Amino acid sequence: MIKYYTRACNFYYGTQANFLIKKKKALPLCGNKEIAFDRIEIITRKKKKISSKIINFRKIKSLSNIKKKKVKEDLKKIISKRKNFLKNVDFAKPSIMGILNLTPDSFSDGGKFNNNNRSFKQISKMISSGAKIIDVGGESTRPGSNTVNEKIEWKRVKYVIKNFKKKNKNICLSIDTRKSYLMEKAIKNGADLINDVSGFKYDNFALNKLKNYKISKVLHHMQGTPNNMQKNPKYKNVLLDIYDFFESNIQNLFKDDDIILDPGIGFGKTLKHNLTLISKISLFHSLGLPILIGTSRKKFINQISKEFDSKDRTGGTLASVIYLLSQGVQIFRVHNVLEVNQGILVFKKILSN
Repeated sequence: MIKYYTRACNFYYGTQANFLIKKKKALPLCGNKEIAFDRIEIITRKKKKISSKIINFRKIKSLSNIKKKKVKEDLKKIISKRKNFLKNVDFAKPSIMGILNLTPDSFSDGGKFNNNNRSFKQISKMISSGAKIIDVGGESTRPGSNTVNEKIEWKRVKYVIKNFKKKNKNICLSIDTRKSYLMEKAIKNGADLINDVSGFKYDNFALNKLKNYKISKVLHHMQGTPNNMQKNPKYKNVLLDIYDFFESNIQNLFKDDDIILDPGIGFGKTLKHNLTLISKISLFHSLGLPILIGTSRKKFINQISKEFDSKDRTGGTLASVIYLLSQGVQIFRVHNVLEVNQGILVFKKILSN
């Protein structure tokens, strides 16, 4: 079986992007005229053999009929504007998802915000710093972590989930959990988004239960479980394998369009896997859905910076966010909201000048 994949590349920004789109020399990325592209990488996968070539988008007519049909279908999704289905989140602009870990053992901030007053102080700080989404979690999914009982997990997040919308009516609330027990309780308290790092594979009842609600979901990729995911993860081709995972799940398990894709940086991936996903992230635009990435404080930053590592890894986090922003990624899940928002604002201003 031969399969084709289409990746937008060779990007232009700001006034130059607008000019080239008007002259029909480039195409808008995800309907955003502030980012344009004029080349596509066509990847061919035939069993174990993978090949690719980069062409100008206007040369599609020279392709074989089967390849041309697939590339045209992909291009339609790549250039289409993303539907805005999250509360006060515009997918035409970069949005920040602020992380609130209500756990004693998360890898960088375990136990820091477990007090009710401290948790809402942190929520207010993240919102005032520019966060459009707050992602609340009560179970650590750091490498090597063990599963937490659902009642314990709910006890950790209960106060925040039950009171969030009373204080922040217009902010998007996301629940970071693998368990349908918590998903349902969060939805009944106004949650707008379900962020399940297992890709809804951990709890066999999750998707069936969620059919009863109109709720947006993050389709996240993870190989293995948090406890074993970093024990020698392997792929035939990490980029294409995760693309196939997304495509299969979208077609077979999710009947609505309110899906955000997250390739799961650090979740069952080596340094090389993570770098491949980040550098080629624009491939996933051909699935026609918004993309969320969480690189904040991740281990790959330490693996690259080595003796120049730091506790918050703000520099490495921001470097990855800025690159991903240049590739059209829409949502960034981060700890340091203020610093990342500052970096995004400055970078966007430079590009638009």
